[in-house]
This record gives sequence, structure tokens and C-alpha cells, in this order.
Amino acid sequence: MHLIEFEGTAPTVHPDAWVAPTATLIGDVTVEAGASIWYGAVLRGDVCMIVVREGTNVQDNSVLHAAPGETLTVGPDATIGHGCVVHCREVGESALVGNGSTLLDHAVVGPRTLVAAGSVVTPGTELPGGMVAAGTPCKPVKPIEGTSSELWIETNATYYRELAGRHAGTAREV
Repeated sequence: MHLIEFEGTAPTVHPDAWVAPTATLIGDVTVEAGASIWYGAVLRGDVCMIVVREGTNVQDNSVLHAAPGETLTVGPDATIGHGCVVHCREVGESALVGNGSTLLDHAVVGPRTLVAAGSVVTPGTELPGGMVAAGTPCKPVKPIEGTSSELWIETNATYYRELAGRHAGTAREV
């Protein structure tokens, strides 16, 4: 993992978190216990603060950053899918941001909300909790309860905690 101090502030990674060797964390970034930061992810806390809560997974090649002076919080057991740009204020507890999605300045994704792959959450948008949201611009489509998307919310964080443990124990550069 690449931990880079910026203007005297270094990232903090809990010993029970897993950060891939090719992930880069810069400046004011906190990664809590049980969280995982995957290959190629970049968390740049140079002009903002980034907090990745317990059990969250930030998947391969995603970028996290926020507006100057803001704090970006990714809630407990949330998922940031592959190749996302997360430049918002908050992703709620157990929320899932689908692959290739973009979340822009000051946006908020409520708890247990699934943002469909490829969606664009425009600046200042607040998506309520417990929803499936999709599109460009991203809008709530339906409650998540009882949908096939609910399974992803219920299982993804646990799956990625287990997978991170396997990577921590066996992944080796060759």
C-alpha cells in the first residue's frame, strides 16, 4: 500500500483493515477496522478529510476525494464498486454504489440505498435511505425492500470482508 503524508498529515489505517499493495492513500484519510481498500483505489485527502468506516469496501480503481474543507464519510458496511468516482459528502451505512458510478460535490447517499451501476449523482443531490436509485441524473426508482437488489445490500459487505482476509493471507507479488 502507498501511504503518503501531505502537509504533515498522514493516513491512518486500523491494523484490522486491509489495504491492497497498489492502493494509494494520501493525507487526511482514516480507514477503520474491517474495512478494505482494493487494488488501484486512490483516496486523496489533501484538501478534504476522508473517513472509511468499519467493514466498508472500496473496490478496485475507485477514486475518493471531496471539495475543499469537506469531509467525505463512507458509512459502516458500505460498498463502493469498481471504478467509481466518489466526490461527495456521504455514502450511508450499508449503501452500495454500483460499478462505474459518479457521485459529485455535496451529494449524500442514504443508508441501505443502492446506486445502480453507471449512475451519476449530481451535485447536492440527497438520495433517501432504503431505495434503489439509478440514472443520469440519478433518482430514486423504488424501495429496495423485497427487490433483487436487497440481496446485494445484505451480503456484499460480509463477502468483501471475507475476501479481503483471503487476499491478506495469500496474495503475493510474483
